[in-house]
Amino acid sequence: MSWVMMVVIVLAIVWFLTNYIIVNASIPSGSMENTIMTGDRLIGQRFAYWFNDPKRGDIVLFHWPVEPKTIYIKRVIGLPGETVTIKKGRIYINDSTTPLKEDYLKEKWVNENDGFTFHVPNDSYLMLGDNRNNSADSRDWAEEAVEKGVTNSTKKAKKLTYVKKNQIIAKAWFRYVGGFKNLTNTADYDN
Repeated sequence: MSWVMMVVIVLAIVWFLTNYIIVNASIPSGSMENTIMTGDRLIGQRFAYWFNDPKRGDIVLFHWPVEPKTIYIKRVIGLPGETVTIKKGRIYINDSTTPLKEDYLKEKWVNENDGFTFHVPNDSYLMLGDNRNNSADSRDWAEEAVEKGVTNSTKKAKKLTYVKKNQIIAKAWFRYVGGFKNLTNTADYDN
């Protein structure tokens, strides 16, 4: 086999892997600190949700609903059909009296968006960054959609608060720059 043919085969394999199996991502912001730091690189599994749905606590890469060409990375907090309430910097699911246990948060959450309630549509997910004090996430996207002129309708803007399953690109698998770290089980929720 000629070296040209070997190069073509290798390129075809790399193309297949990066388009259907994995995604290689560089992290440009601190919205997921301390789990993932600015400048870290990670590998995500494109196939993770072919036969399964995202779970609460999964870290996912997805097309941002406000500008779909932009790719974001956040943690899944609200699942389809759930009601997510933010009170005093704590998250409650479906009127539970017990807040989510979030040991991975960078620091105590000092939240301007306190007292919010999100009704997650049946085909969507609510996403939040781990660095809650410095993360543009589902809490902000409706307002950003209006500011960017994507829509001037409050009702349409609120729909951009959530991420549909078909907008999810991959589940974060492991970090390989910034120290090796498995990213598949970074949250343990009892509820």
